Amino acid sequence: MTDADGHFSKQVAERYDDAQGPQFQKEVIEQTVDLLAELAGDGRALELGIGTGRIALPLARRGVPVHGIDMSRAMVDRMRAKPGGERIGVSIGDFAGTTVDTTADGPFSLAYLVFNTIMNLTSQEAQVACFRNAAEHLAPGGCFVVEVLVPELRKIPAGQNIVPFRTGPREWAYTVYDTVTQDATCHYIEIAEDGHGEARTIPFRYVWPAELDLMAQLAGLRLRDRWDGWTRLPFTEDSAQHVSVWEKPIS
Repeated sequence: MTDADGHFSKQVAERYDDAQGPQFQKEVIEQTVDLLAELAGDGRALELGIGTGRIALPLARRGVPVHGIDMSRAMVDRMRAKPGGERIGVSIGDFAGTTVDTTADGPFSLAYLVFNTIMNLTSQEAQVACFRNAAEHLAPGGCFVVEVLVPELRKIPAGQNIVPFRTGPREWAYTVYDTVTQDATCHYIEIAEDGHGEARTIPFRYVWPAELDLMAQLAGLRLRDRWDGWTRLPFTEDSAQHVSVWEKPIS
């Protein structure tokens, strides 16, 4: 069940930064910010799905002016409570269509969408709209960066459609795939020490690298780089994720 904050309610926001995934490790955050700061140069950065500021805050500390778009006020409130969070502008809304007024400060040199957040848009139409929205905010020569996993369909046994990705004494998580619609609905189950449980379901739409390239082309962008991750290792057939950079042509 969702509220005005979508699937990222106050309860989720309060625990979001406690996650143990690699994306929350200091080294990974530094690698992410290194690359984004390089691409931003002397310009501004627009984060689609800014959340609690995991990337935006350290990027801003590097001297890059950052503006964010996010539909979850609870996540943004969490960012605001952190040092420097009050200085980052945020537009509340769906990042597939919410626009930022660039009249005063000009367009952005960088737009970015990290940690599989493109998959929060659960239709191809919305994902295409997101690329167009990012492109419209970019200055000529500016870049749009997306970090997203490669669909894990090779993990699905024949005749099944469920892939578990987290197991433990009190916590389970798994994805249910629909290979026709590209739906990948994630289910999270947690049991507290007192025996009370909590279950959450979040819908996603998985997307292939080649499909993203076509979305970029429709938005007037062209592929510049694709790596296995923020370390810029080559992207191969065995890569589980990719960081892709599309550029808005100068002319």
